[in-house]
Amino acid sequence: MRAMMIDRYGKVPMRLTEVPAPEIGEYEVLAEIHAASINPVDFKIRDGKVKLLVNYKMPLILGNDFSGVVEKVGAKVTRFKVGDEIYARPRKSKIGTFAEYIAIHEDDIALKPANLSFEEAASIPLVGLTSYQALTDILQLQKGQKILIHAGSGGVGTFAIQLAKLMGAAVATTASEAGANLVESLGADEMINYKTEKFEELLRNYDYVFDTLGGEVLEKSFGVLKSGGKIVSVSGLPNARFGKEYGSGIFKTLLFSAASHKLTALEKKHNVEYTFLFMKPSGEQLRIIANFIETGKIKPVIDRVFPFEDAEKAMEYAESGRAKGKIIVKIK
Repeated sequence: MRAMMIDRYGKVPMRLTEVPAPEIGEYEVLAEIHAASINPVDFKIRDGKVKLLVNYKMPLILGNDFSGVVEKVGAKVTRFKVGDEIYARPRKSKIGTFAEYIAIHEDDIALKPANLSFEEAASIPLVGLTSYQALTDILQLQKGQKILIHAGSGGVGTFAIQLAKLMGAAVATTASEAGANLVESLGADEMINYKTEKFEELLRNYDYVFDTLGGEVLEKSFGVLKSGGKIVSVSGLPNARFGKEYGSGIFKTLLFSAASHKLTALEKKHNVEYTFLFMKPSGEQLRIIANFIETGKIKPVIDRVFPFEDAEKAMEYAESGRAKGKIIVKIK
């Protein structure tokens, strides 16, 4: 099969190569991949920025979500059959969706939303699960509460705004002028133009913040929360609480604690709770998300589709930060 690989960590280009198709375990299916999406975690993995959380063996096929068709099923697979159209985010030890085939555990799969093309379906798993786990599992967002969602016109942002509105929340978001119409069309109640306005001066007494940017944006976000509020980030630093829950061991947990000391100080200062989210695969949650999509409550937002041969160009475009919605690589 053809696959896009890297040979080492660092800002290295992916190379298109031929490798054997993967063997499947008894609880796995072999999926023919029709489309995959590009996510910031792809270049974070490539650059070695998640090595403390997952250290991959090289050479490595990148890619963290996809849509496709079941080609073969393992002996103990019960929920899927050959020919099923599926979408998924593979578990972290089994990534590699920039390829023609993948072996994936049946627990990580769901039938793709029937009203979506393969390209549209491939845009959903990672951002959908990230948003669902942030808003539902961690924040437990309730009707009438106020949430700030950063980078509203990005891949995660476009999904999270729609989900938060579906849950009955009031949503503020940051975007540029170029993304204003998009975030308003998705239901954002207030749009802060991050190029000309300072969200930390305009927003107060928010229940929650969903951060996708990290760094200074994350630090300034503590000030918009009310006492007892919560902030969840996919781009901030893991803290000691995450280390313990993730089972990282004493040494790594101490490292996380030291690295995130500034965030811990901000938690105490503002009396809020900070959570680092390292999203988990879940076929069950993808089934819930598919229902939202099939009933028209959430729609995919796609910026651009690249052919498989141009996956490296797609990655460069993703890193530019200019995309509005998701970037897709069409494989079949």
